[in-house]
Amino acid sequence: MATQAQLHCLCLLTLYLTTGYGQEGKFSGPLKPMTFSIFEGQEPSQLIFQFKANPPAVTFKLTGETDGIFQIQPDGLLYHNKTLDRETRAVHRLQVSALDAQGNTVEGPVPVTIEVKDINDNRPVFLQQHYEGSVRQNSRPGRPFMYVNATDLDDPATLNGQLIYQILMQLPKVNDVMYFQINNQTGGISLTPQGSQELDPLKNPSYKLVVSVEDMGGLNEHSFSDSVPVDITVKENIWKAPEPVEIEENSTQPYPIKITQVVQWNDPGALYSLVGKENTPRFPFSIDQEGDIYVTQPLDREEKDEYVFYAVARDEQGKLLSKPLEIQVKVKDINDNPPTCPSPVTVLEVQENEQIGSSIGTLIAHDKDEENTVNSVLEYRIVDQTPKVPQDGLFLVQTYHGTLQLAVQPLHKRDTPQYNLTVEVSNQDFKTLCFVQINVIDINDQIPIFEKSDYGNLTFPEDTAVGSVILTIQATDADEPHTGSSKILYRITQGDSEGRLEIETDPQTNTGYVKLKKPLDFETVAIHNIVVQAENPEPLVPGVQYNASSSATFRLTVTDVNEAPRFFQQVFEATVSEAVAKGTKVGNVTAKDPEGLDVSYSLRGDKRGWLRIDPVTGEIFSAAPLDREAESLYRVQVVATEVGGSFLSSTAQFHLTLTDVNDNSPRLAKEYTGLFFCYPLKAPGSLIFEATDDDQLTFRGRHFTFSLGSESLQKDWEVSKINGTHARLSTKHTGFEERVYNIPIRISDGGWQPMEGTVSLPGIILAVVFFRMKRDKGQHNAESAQASEVKPLRN
Repeated sequence: MATQAQLHCLCLLTLYLTTGYGQEGKFSGPLKPMTFSIFEGQEPSQLIFQFKANPPAVTFKLTGETDGIFQIQPDGLLYHNKTLDRETRAVHRLQVSALDAQGNTVEGPVPVTIEVKDINDNRPVFLQQHYEGSVRQNSRPGRPFMYVNATDLDDPATLNGQLIYQILMQLPKVNDVMYFQINNQTGGISLTPQGSQELDPLKNPSYKLVVSVEDMGGLNEHSFSDSVPVDITVKENIWKAPEPVEIEENSTQPYPIKITQVVQWNDPGALYSLVGKENTPRFPFSIDQEGDIYVTQPLDREEKDEYVFYAVARDEQGKLLSKPLEIQVKVKDINDNPPTCPSPVTVLEVQENEQIGSSIGTLIAHDKDEENTVNSVLEYRIVDQTPKVPQDGLFLVQTYHGTLQLAVQPLHKRDTPQYNLTVEVSNQDFKTLCFVQINVIDINDQIPIFEKSDYGNLTFPEDTAVGSVILTIQATDADEPHTGSSKILYRITQGDSEGRLEIETDPQTNTGYVKLKKPLDFETVAIHNIVVQAENPEPLVPGVQYNASSSATFRLTVTDVNEAPRFFQQVFEATVSEAVAKGTKVGNVTAKDPEGLDVSYSLRGDKRGWLRIDPVTGEIFSAAPLDREAESLYRVQVVATEVGGSFLSSTAQFHLTLTDVNDNSPRLAKEYTGLFFCYPLKAPGSLIFEATDDDQLTFRGRHFTFSLGSESLQKDWEVSKINGTHARLSTKHTGFEERVYNIPIRISDGGWQPMEGTVSLPGIILAVVFFRMKRDKGQHNAESAQASEVKPLRN
């Protein structure tokens, strides 16, 4: 009884401490099905509930999953005598019965459910003590290549069992950049964007990570954690271009034909495609999703001997996984083209009397097959010669070079002027006939001979027009017409050191026309003794030389013509200050008469009368004050006239540039009229004005200073400078009369030898502006009396 009394006391003391009351929030009640929630880890002997029984029940019985933890007293007090552990059993299913004095069941049994609520009493633990993984360089960032996993016995439906992963350490950590990242929910480890780009097994083949896991979602300072080392091996990127591929052209195999394979992307699921490097009429290649590359139609090396394109790997969203791989395909040649002749007929020339073995020329045939291969090696053979005089076999051809040579004897044009050869050109599989025409040409063994050796005296005035024909000459050549051996070129060898003459040859008649190439000049050379040489463009044969028969002479006499004086230049320039005194020399000009007569100078176009010229010396002087602001570049014409002759004259330009001096007073930049202040002034008013002057603007700009023109104005007005060209005129108070004010302003330019000017801001009106009120449709409107007649200034 004492024990039972003590238990009752204990139950009463803990009644308000336990959290085990039922879903109705009461600690006692009738016997009925109930569910209780109790936190694990609590102290034992905690009261859960007291059941009430109706007579004849006198005691209670507890059965079910008690695990020796739960007990019930005869008076219905249900309690636990041991600490609960959710991880051992999360739900206890009990039955409670009410018994009479004989132990018979009066009520029940009724189900009583005990739900053990979780507390954070378990730390997370990794499933392995050490993890190892590998990743290929340039793998896709954010795609896990391995996982770490941890477990926590706490309830995963509560914050106690929510685990968060993070990387605590990366070794090595290059440039303080993290190459790896972890999904904090799944534990999946992947590359960062920097890791995808920079991982290189040649630099760092392995990395060590320390990964931690923390429960309570990492949000509680009392959470538990665990850590584990992770070793990662970096493997070489297998996404590499294959070796260049060689495909035989015009293959007869069924298409498509597999030609190569790209090593598949590091991770599965990549989508492959091909992209051409250049625009071509057709793209005869394809790739499947296994990375196999095919040629889809026959290739022709003569059309295109090499293809370069890219293999591209993309993810499911179409994003590039890595840099595209360059694929090179070379088209292998087969002998599928016959030789071709350079032209329908190849024309060559050979001089008569050429020695045996002399080269006549080369027949160059072509083969479209690949150069420097057996398919394009050509062989030449002469199969016919027409005519066969004086005999057959006069020519031979080098088998592999196509060079034609004289084989038996020198040729003579009298035998025949032309031979026609048929040359067979062949490769391994094809033959072509080419035709060669060989013309026998006369050798240059005759020299040009003039029809006369002296063409006498010629007289021309010095003003004869350039291009005029002054003489026709003629030489003949007995070699074959219209060949390099008979064509004649004329060359002046003496008497024209200044190159005033030239000779043009008629290609049909070999007539020479002597023409003026430059003007004649009596004053320089009055008589020219000319020697002309006639020559051929082809060299003479050995033993034959030009002689006196190939040269001719004539005398050219130049007569004098009265010419106008000549200036040494067409534009004379000078620069002076605009402030030079009257009579100052500002420049000079010089002209010379070809006949040596005296020259007189004068001016033309001196519209301002600023200049005069010395008629004898050509010196130019100022004749009046100069003004740069009126004209900064003064242009006049200078006339040179010969004295004592025909009074011929010529002109030149004289340009005088005037430099600026500070000779202009400052002034207002514009006219200021209608200036207005409202009377009476409620506050001081102001207006802004601008100044300028007519002198040249320097690189520093204008820098004026401003002041009132009279000291008596200083009590009412003030002037303040805004910048180098603007100032503000302000009233100093509001006590002005209603009238018109004229305010003089003194402006100084601050230049060297400064100029100062006093300007006036006239008619500053200080007047009352009247407003009259009128009623219009119930609205009060104000209109100004003559408001448009004045220009208000801001107050």
